[in-house]
Amino acid sequence: MSNVTPLRRTTDRQNKNVDALTTLQSLVADDMALVNTTILDRMQSPVSLIPQLAGHLIASGGKRLRPMLTLASSKLVGYEGKRHCKLAACVEFIHTATLLHDDVVDESELRRGKDTANAVWGNQASVLVGDFLFSRAFELMVEDGSLKVLKILSSASSVIAEGEVQQMMTVADLSTDEDTYMDVIGSKTAALFAAACQIAAVVAERPEREEAALASYGRNLGLAFQIIDDVLDYNANQASLGKTVGDDFQEGKITLPTILAFQRGTDIEKAFWKRTLSEGDIREGDLDHALDLLAKSNALGDATRRAQYFADKAMDSLSLFKACASRDALADIVHFCLQRGH
Repeated sequence: MSNVTPLRRTTDRQNKNVDALTTLQSLVADDMALVNTTILDRMQSPVSLIPQLAGHLIASGGKRLRPMLTLASSKLVGYEGKRHCKLAACVEFIHTATLLHDDVVDESELRRGKDTANAVWGNQASVLVGDFLFSRAFELMVEDGSLKVLKILSSASSVIAEGEVQQMMTVADLSTDEDTYMDVIGSKTAALFAAACQIAAVVAERPEREEAALASYGRNLGLAFQIIDDVLDYNANQASLGKTVGDDFQEGKITLPTILAFQRGTDIEKAFWKRTLSEGDIREGDLDHALDLLAKSNALGDATRRAQYFADKAMDSLSLFKACASRDALADIVHFCLQRGH
């Protein structure tokens, strides 16, 4: 594949007026219709609360980026079958289950601008329906029949759970460093991105180097995505973000922006972070002061530059593949993740 031209890095693409998400949706529209049919079919249950609660979250306007990555990656490697559609639905079920559990742990009241399932039906129902969706995901894995696919997706599921527990352990802990933060987001977010892309090469029976390249693309895209998500919690527009700006601050979450701001702060500034994040003593005007400290330390800008680094690594992983509409769409989605406001 020596004739493949490397892709331009994301900074070279920023002037392209392209709606990357719409392009990706159009590229995989036919396959996504099958994915949606599978999702609707498999979330059904004679226990009426299960489809009601699951449908509330699934229909709440999510981008379904992860299953679309499976579909686009399958096109990239020339797969012509239909196994990837059920597996994309499996990926979405894993993601949805983790969202239900996350909202309970975080005591969140809004997701994508709507009431969370736990705010409507309570924590117990949300946890149990999340377990149901995990079970449905494993049914789809087993039906596929590939032990390698089962290993990749089941491993990703356990790693996600580990990441969520690790994140819970870092709440209010200002001794958390950047390496620990990267471990957390590598597990709770990037692992599923990587698996969603990697399984496309497996079902297409492509060489291991292509499988590794897609896993690398997904992992680095996931890292960039999560860092930007944590940046957005402090500088996004609430209406477009779909959650309350400053949620991470209110919940005492230690993310890259606060890690950088704390490390660079004066003794007085560090005392502020300890009072608010570690002790949970948040007073009127504290969020505004936190935003001022984040700006003073350039924490948001430097966090965004970290995201750019991983975005560039994702782009480099795509350079193994020949130029085509799928590769362009996957490249543009990297830029989308850096520039998104929601």
